[in-house]
Amino acid sequence: MTTRRTFLKRSLLGSGLLLAGTMAAPFNELIFAAADEGGWTMPDEGEPHAATWMAFGPSEEIWGKRLTSAAQDNLATIATAISAFEPVNMLVREEDYDVAASKCSSRVKLIVQPVDDLWIRDSGPVFVRNRQGQMAAVDFNFNGWGNKQAYQRDAKVAGFVGQYSKTKMLETRLTLEGGGIEVDGEGTAIITESCVLNANRNPMLSKAQCEAGLKRLLGVSKIIWLPGIAGRDITDGHTDFYARFTSPGVVVAGFDADPSSYDHVVTKRHLEILRKATDAKGRKLKVVVLQGPSSLRKKFESKDFAAGYINFYVCNHAVIAPEFGDARADKNTRDTLRDLFPKREIVQLNIDAIAAGGGGIHCTTQQQPA
Repeated sequence: MTTRRTFLKRSLLGSGLLLAGTMAAPFNELIFAAADEGGWTMPDEGEPHAATWMAFGPSEEIWGKRLTSAAQDNLATIATAISAFEPVNMLVREEDYDVAASKCSSRVKLIVQPVDDLWIRDSGPVFVRNRQGQMAAVDFNFNGWGNKQAYQRDAKVAGFVGQYSKTKMLETRLTLEGGGIEVDGEGTAIITESCVLNANRNPMLSKAQCEAGLKRLLGVSKIIWLPGIAGRDITDGHTDFYARFTSPGVVVAGFDADPSSYDHVVTKRHLEILRKATDAKGRKLKVVVLQGPSSLRKKFESKDFAAGYINFYVCNHAVIAPEFGDARADKNTRDTLRDLFPKREIVQLNIDAIAAGGGGIHCTTQQQPA
């Protein structure tokens, strides 16, 4: 089973926008505001949130008529579940406002803003905090996952969210997406090479340059690089479908047990790397394996279905996770997450339409730390 967004659900694009990652420049110009001030750190997702950001973005042009309404329903379900624990801000096109209002809980705040799609984990900003407790938002120059899909409107989402939330913006010439970043909040990050080191994001930069820039922007001292896999899905292998920190020193990782799947060898290699790795504080990682379901509900089942349990979202007092209709695997996921997050409620949701579009709950959300 595939575990990430597929090319087949997305329209290709020849964009006139200049890709930030393709701009030749001295490395010391890579980071602007962050270089001037420094001291920024990306908080762990489990730290308290001021809000969750989402985007009511499915369109028939990209998703097709059959999936669009169902994906909207899934988004409303996710937003409503999260809104029981913290504020939710949902970006919505003006023409979709009434539909969003009819589907979402009244607790969800609808904000009119043009968007191309729903994947705000990637189009939105990455929030960081400095030693004085001030917040900032990093704009990682979203470019449609390497120019694979129309992104002119989504390229402006990070800046809009920063402005709306009255958060200082940090600019960088690194090009990547939030789904490619996983941090423990104590100096360690897990990042896939297939995304960040891809020529469709940062062709002019070496691995060392990308690493130095990420360490400065995210406040990490150690990056555990996973190879990922490029060219098989639209994201080129984001971290948030492979490995997630549940607490410092503890990682839950996906494993595709199907030998015929392209992800089988990749996830096996990732487990080998993670089991040998230590974090920024020298701790050997405890790795908990979470396999995907062996069966799916039939309605949206396809070879492109993203059946990954790893793509859960941690909000205030809860973990919002998928279930796919495989009773044994769904229960194992719920029990595992309860063990890993003993102080949080585990909420499992049917998000089959979004999974059929190649993504998951984490992909549709972006946390704004308190």
